[in-house]
Amino acid sequence: MTQMTGKDIATPTRTKEVLEKYGFSFKKSLGQNFLIDTNILHNIVAEADLTKEKGAVEIGPGIGALTEQLGRAAKKVMAIEIDQRLLPILEDTLSPYENIEVVHGDVLELDLKTLLAEKMAGVEKISVVANLPYYVTTPILMKLLEERLPLENIVVMIQKEVAERIAAKPGTKDYGSLSVAAQFYAETEVAMIVPASVFIPRPNVDSAVIRLKVRDRPPVEVDDQDMFFRVVRSSFAQRRKTLLNNLMNGLFRKEQKDEVIQMLADIQVDPTRRGETLSLEEFARLANESLRRGLIGQ
Repeated sequence: MTQMTGKDIATPTRTKEVLEKYGFSFKKSLGQNFLIDTNILHNIVAEADLTKEKGAVEIGPGIGALTEQLGRAAKKVMAIEIDQRLLPILEDTLSPYENIEVVHGDVLELDLKTLLAEKMAGVEKISVVANLPYYVTTPILMKLLEERLPLENIVVMIQKEVAERIAAKPGTKDYGSLSVAAQFYAETEVAMIVPASVFIPRPNVDSAVIRLKVRDRPPVEVDDQDMFFRVVRSSFAQRRKTLLNNLMNGLFRKEQKDEVIQMLADIQVDPTRRGETLSLEEFARLANESLRRGLIGQ
């Protein structure tokens, strides 16, 4: 196999050259959209705050456009690719980089904790940096956060609307259970908007790069994490309904209504408010107090 020559992978010419060489066709089912703008890639890598002592994990490297930039910035890079057809292409395009290793598999099925321990030994801190397929953005992000992996940052390009939901503040239309979950585990910030025009093939919507700085511990004290998230999900069940109605429909029994109203009064949360107006702290108080009063079992 002759090695690809030339400059950065992320140019329209080079991307076309690679795709033609291998006769590669995009699979819509895998949400494949390759980035062809080197400046944007540089900005994404900069958001991850990488150094030659740190490691990077990429999910869905495609033909290696972002991967090679990570290889230049980090000590070690592990790229996880689900599409077997891309493995020979990556072996070719990334052959100049000895610090990059490609792992074939579905990130949602892999034991990431074990993989990181094995592949990232000897690095100071690890960040996930990726252009995530739209259709699996939320499951991947929640896996990365919920498994308490030893991560410093998660810097991912995702659908703009989803990025806005993740970073949304209480009282805004985008704020929901995804906002609460992400902000429970990380500090969130939309770093940049990326137009659809810089991808092949061009997606139907714009993207955004979101940066999640993983917290050492959650910003609120919760007695039972599963219960906290049950309360959050119930509170957002139907956005037009009041907090009390949502809680009574999804969490508490009818005969507990007076006790629930009293509890809300005691923790100074108005039962006529809507779920999207509650802060993480208020959700924590609500979940903790529900448990302490025996209104919901552990």
